Amino acid sequence: MAYLYFPGCSLKGTSRAYDESLRAVFEALGAPLIELEDWNCCGATTYMSIDERQAFALAARNLALAEGQNPSPANGAELIAPCSACYLVLLKTQKRLATDASLGQRISAALKEEQLCYRGRVRVRHPLDVLVHDIGLQEISRRVRHPLRGMRVACYYGCQIVRPYAPFDNLHRPTTLDDLARALGAEPVDWALRTYCCGGSLTGTLPEVGVRLNYLLLKEAQRRGADCIITVCPLCQFNLEAYQDQIRRRYRDLSSMPVLYFTQLMGLAMGLPPKSLGMQRLMIPLIQPVGAAEKGGIHERA
Repeated sequence: MAYLYFPGCSLKGTSRAYDESLRAVFEALGAPLIELEDWNCCGATTYMSIDERQAFALAARNLALAEGQNPSPANGAELIAPCSACYLVLLKTQKRLATDASLGQRISAALKEEQLCYRGRVRVRHPLDVLVHDIGLQEISRRVRHPLRGMRVACYYGCQIVRPYAPFDNLHRPTTLDDLARALGAEPVDWALRTYCCGGSLTGTLPEVGVRLNYLLLKEAQRRGADCIITVCPLCQFNLEAYQDQIRRRYRDLSSMPVLYFTQLMGLAMGLPPKSLGMQRLMIPLIQPVGAAEKGGIHERA
């Protein structure tokens, strides 16, 4: 089955490794992604607080485009949104348009000016949902060439893919990412901070707050014996990786911690070339414990 793909702004910029690894993994699994043509910014979560109606209009335009470009016209379009903010905004837009008649009329009028129409026939999906529930853990496990035995992974969901909607996992204690890590042969650590906020944009606007929130996450992953953190969110990955030097200058008890996209870890276990997964873009390279995988381009730690 082919899926429409809405990369969003982050995956075309600072999070290119997410885009590269996502495409490589889906291609290897026989589920090619068709990038949505002429997509625009989703409106992002911050724009919602500035001009909610225009933010809804931006998101609705992408939904309307997905309906028009649906590769399976007999069924509703399946639109994959890997960025947590994009995923949340598109879901929120769908739900508001379905329940707020006045807003729906305004958005419909705006779309009509572009010869677009949204009828509510789009299913917004996160790639984690598609991988676990459509392709299936059994099939993914069958494709593993280098099982990640001995690797302890902190699975970090962040706060947006399960709150407030959680259409494919538990709102308070999600497990899909942990289940996926097990299918790759890794051992997910049990930690309570899997859905705690990384601080989002606060790291750049209120650094005292943002740095502290990231320290708590990194320190707990370290305390639980994790070899790396895997995440589903571009901003979470950026915050947890890019500020580690700054965080360690303030908190001397913190060690260096690799932070990967979950699709990068999948690709390594499946034996895909590291460069196709954007591994060279990591600021903190992954050092894999001895016994995890014999090959796959990951350095071993004695």
